[in-house]
Amino acid sequence: MDKYLLEILVCPLCKGPLYYDKKAEELICRPDRLAYPVRDGIPVMLEDEARELDPEEGVPA
Repeated sequence: MDKYLLEILVCPLCKGPLYYDKKAEELICRPDRLAYPVRDGIPVMLEDEARELDPEEGVPA
């Protein structure tokens, strides 16, 4: 994931910052507990495509 792209991308719902989980290839919004997929290096920033994080699933710090 391009570092510059990570700096300008925000959550489409709350406009907050995103954390890139390299292992899962997802962009995580901590406040909304949503994970947006990254497919072939392209972030899919659609609410319908995001998965909700499980309550017991730790949100990376």
